[in-house]
Amino acid sequence: MTRVLIGRSTELDALVQVLDAAASGTAGVALVGGDAGIGKTRLVTELAQEARDRGFHVLVGQCAELGDALPYLPLLDALREPSIREAVEARPILRGEMLDGGASSGLTQQRLFGSLLDLLGEVQPVLLVLEDLHWADRSTRDLLIFLSRMIQSGRVCVVGTYRTDDLHRRHPLRPVLAELQRLPTVTALELRPLAADDMTDFLSTLGEVRQAVISQVVARAEGNPFYAEELFAAAADGESMPDTLASLLMSRVEVLSEEAQRVLRAAAVAGRKVSDGVLREVTGLGIAEFEEAVREIVSRGLLRVDGYGYIFRHALLQEAVYTDLLPGERTRVHAAFARLLTDPAELAHHHLAGHDLAGALKASAEAGRLAERYGAPAEAHRHYDQVLSLWDRVPDAETLAGEDRLALALRSAVMASDSGDNHRAVAQLQALPATSEVEERLAYYLYELNQDESATAIAENAVRTAPDDGRRARALSTLARCLWWGPRHSEARPAAVEALEVAQRSGAREAEVSALITLGVYEELEGDLERGLKYLDAALDSSSGDLATDLRALFIRSRVSFDHGDLSGAAEFASRGIRLAQETGLTWSTYGTDLRFLRFLVHYAAGEWDHAQTVAAGFGARVGTVQEALLSSFALFIEVGRGLDGVEERLDLLRPFWTDDLIAYMSRGMAAEHALWNRDPATAMEHVEAVLSSLTPADPGIIRVAATGLWALADLGRTDGADALIEAARHGYTTGPSGRRNAMGPEGQAWMARAEAEWARLHGRDTPDQWRGVVAAFDYGFTYEVARARWRLAESLAAAGDRDAAQAEWALARDAATQLGARPLATALEEFGRRARFVERPAGVLTARELEVLRLVAEGLPNREIAGRLFIAQKTVSVHVSNILAKLGASTRTHAAAEGRRLGLL
Repeated sequence: MTRVLIGRSTELDALVQVLDAAASGTAGVALVGGDAGIGKTRLVTELAQEARDRGFHVLVGQCAELGDALPYLPLLDALREPSIREAVEARPILRGEMLDGGASSGLTQQRLFGSLLDLLGEVQPVLLVLEDLHWADRSTRDLLIFLSRMIQSGRVCVVGTYRTDDLHRRHPLRPVLAELQRLPTVTALELRPLAADDMTDFLSTLGEVRQAVISQVVARAEGNPFYAEELFAAAADGESMPDTLASLLMSRVEVLSEEAQRVLRAAAVAGRKVSDGVLREVTGLGIAEFEEAVREIVSRGLLRVDGYGYIFRHALLQEAVYTDLLPGERTRVHAAFARLLTDPAELAHHHLAGHDLAGALKASAEAGRLAERYGAPAEAHRHYDQVLSLWDRVPDAETLAGEDRLALALRSAVMASDSGDNHRAVAQLQALPATSEVEERLAYYLYELNQDESATAIAENAVRTAPDDGRRARALSTLARCLWWGPRHSEARPAAVEALEVAQRSGAREAEVSALITLGVYEELEGDLERGLKYLDAALDSSSGDLATDLRALFIRSRVSFDHGDLSGAAEFASRGIRLAQETGLTWSTYGTDLRFLRFLVHYAAGEWDHAQTVAAGFGARVGTVQEALLSSFALFIEVGRGLDGVEERLDLLRPFWTDDLIAYMSRGMAAEHALWNRDPATAMEHVEAVLSSLTPADPGIIRVAATGLWALADLGRTDGADALIEAARHGYTTGPSGRRNAMGPEGQAWMARAEAEWARLHGRDTPDQWRGVVAAFDYGFTYEVARARWRLAESLAAAGDRDAAQAEWALARDAATQLGARPLATALEEFGRRARFVERPAGVLTARELEVLRLVAEGLPNREIAGRLFIAQKTVSVHVSNILAKLGASTRTHAAAEGRRLGLL
C-alpha cells in the first residue's frame, strides 16, 4: 500500500465532509460503490486513519460470500474492536447471541438494533465501516436501512462499500441502495477508473520498470488499480495474465447459464465490441434464447449495451474469456465471424486467427490502404507488416495484395516514419533492393536521424540511378536537403535549383515543394531573409501531395518566423501545421512533433506561461519513444522557469534518451538552469560541458549553452574555461556550416549579447549599457528573457551607484516574474532587493519548510494533500499554516498566497 492516496482526493474530500459533519454532531451515512479492485477499501482505509487521528473509534466489519447463513456477520466482526470491548460486554445481545436461530425474529431484531444504537451513542465519536455489502445477508441489509433512517444526530458516521459490477438486475441490494440514496443523510459515491496519469503514478510506487511496460499495464488495466498491480507483478515474471486475476474474472462468468456463457465466449472472440446481429448469427441461438442470454449477461455487468451492439465492461474480462476457450473452438468461431464481416481490418484479424492465411493477407493489404487513406499511419504500418510476414507462406501473394512486394514494403516504411518511427523505417528500407526510390527514402530518413554523411552518399546514388525525371527530381531534392547544413553546404543550392527545374518539368509537385523549402532555408542562412521567405511561401501555395512534406514546409516557415522575432507569424504557421497533423494522423511524425514543441515555445517566449503550462501538461514525463522524449524535454522550459515540482523526476526519465543530440541539448540545457536556480553551479557545468561536447562548432545552439555556462562559472567564482566558452559562442555566431555566417535573427543576436555580458560580468567588467543592450535585444517579445536581463541590469546599475535606476529595473523585472509565475527568478529578485534594501523583509521570515507549505497553499491544496506531498503529518501542516498567516499578517490562505506573491516569495 502506498503512503499517499493517488487519484482519489475528490472522493476522499467527500467522505471527510461526512466525517466532519459527524464530528460536529450531525450523523451521516456514505455508500461507496465501484468495480472490484477499483480502490474502495484503500479509500475507506484512508478515511479510517483520518478518523483515528481525530479520536474516533473505528469499527470495521466485512461481509462474506455466504448468503444468509450467518446473519449480521459484518456487525459481529466490527464489534470485535478492542477499544469498545467493555461497552459490548455490557450488552449481552451484542456479544454474539444474534447469530443463533432466533436472531431473525422481529422482537430480537428490535432489541439488537436498539442495543446497537445505545452502544454507538456511548462510544461516540465512532466510524462504522461495513465492507462488501453486495454479499450482505438479509439481516445486515435491514441493519443498514435502520441506521441510515434512525441516526440523525450524534457523532456517528457509517460507511458501506459494495461492488457495482456484482449488482445484477435482481440483486437484493439494488432496491436498498435506491431507497437509501434518496435520504438527505446519505452520501453516495461511485469510484470511477483512475486517469492514466494517476495509474502511472500508482505503478511507479510498485518498483522500477521500463516505461513501455508501465504504458502497457496502464492501457490494459483501464484505470483499475488491483488489475494494474496484478499485471505489473505478472510482467515482472514474464506473464501476460496472472492466474489470480484470471480466476477472479472467470468466477463471474461461471455463474452464468450455459446459453449465456456460449454468447459471452462468442463475444470474446469478436473482441472488445460486437454488433447484436452478428453475435446472434455466430452463436446460432434462436432470437428468444439469445435475447434472454444477453439480458442475463448485461444484468450481471459483464457486457454493456453500446449502440446497436455490446461492449465488454473491461478488456481484461474479454481477454480472460478468450484465453479460456479451447483451440478448436476459438478457430471455429473466428471463421464464423470472418464469413459474416466486411470490414477489412476485422476480416484480417479473424482470417488470421482462423488460420486462413490467404484471406488474412488480402484483407490486411486492404486494411492498410484504408488506414492510410483515413490518416492512421501506425495502423497502416501494422497491416502492411502483417502482409509482408505472410508473403512467403501464401501462393500468388502479389495478386491477393494488389501490388508487388517491393512497393508494399516501401509503403510500409513510409507509414512507419509517418507514425514517428524513423528507426523502423530505415531498418525496413535497408533490407530492400537498392533502387533509386528506396535509396531516396532511406537518405531522407537517415537525415532525419542526423546521419548526414550516410544520407548524402545514398542520396547521390539515388540521383545517379533514377530511371525517370519524376524520381530524379525527388532524389535531387533529398540530396539538396542533405547538403544544406554541413561541409558541402555550397553544393546545396545548385542541387535544389536543379531539383526545382526537373520537378516543374515533370510535374513532380512533392519534389518541387521539397526543393523550395531547401532553397528557402539556404537563403535564410545566407542572410537573404526576404528571398528565403519567397521560396517558403511558394512551397505553401498549394499542397505537395505528400502530407509529411507539407508539414515540413509549415514547420520551417514557423521556425524562420520565430528565429526572426515574428512570434505571431510563428504561432499562425505552427497552429496550421498542428491542425493538419491532427486531421491526418501525423501527430507523432517528425514534423508533427516538431510543430507541437514549436507552438509551445511561442507561448513560452511570448509570456503566455499559463497556456504554455497547459500545453506542457500534455508532454508526458514517462516516455517510451524518442518523439515522446523530445516533447517531454521541452516541458522543462516552463517547469524550470516556474520552479514546478517534478523537474528532477522528468530529468531522470529523460536520461536514457540523452544519446539523442536534440533531446540532450534541450533537457540538459534546462537541467543546467535548474541546477543554477538551486545553487548548484558545479552540476550546471557538468550539463553544459556534456551538451557542448555533442554539438558541432558551427552550431548556433552553442551560444545559449555557453551563456548558461558563463553564469555557472560566475556562481562558482571561477574564470578558467570562460574564454573557451565565449570563443565557442562567437564561433557559432559568426561561422556557418561552410565558413562565414551572415547575420543571425533577433533571438540569436540576443543570446550572443547575453553571452558577452555574462563573460564581462564574470570578469567584473560588465556595464549597465551592456545589459541594456541585452534587454533591448530580447525585447522583440521574449518576456522572460527581458526580465532576466533586467535582473542583471539592476545589479549592474546598483554596483555603479545608480540606485534609483537599479530599483526601477528591479521593479520591472519583479513585476514580470510575478506575472509569469517565474518563482526562481522572483526569489532571486527578492534576495537582491533585500540586499539592496529595495524592499522590507517580512516581519517574520518564513522558514524553508514554511515556504514549501506556502507554495502548496498557493496551488489551492488542502492540508491533507500538502501533508501527502511533503510526507509530514496533517497536524504539522496546520501548525505551519498558522505560522505563515501570522508572519505575513494574513487572515486567510488566499490572502497569504497573495501576500507571498507580492513579496516575491512565490
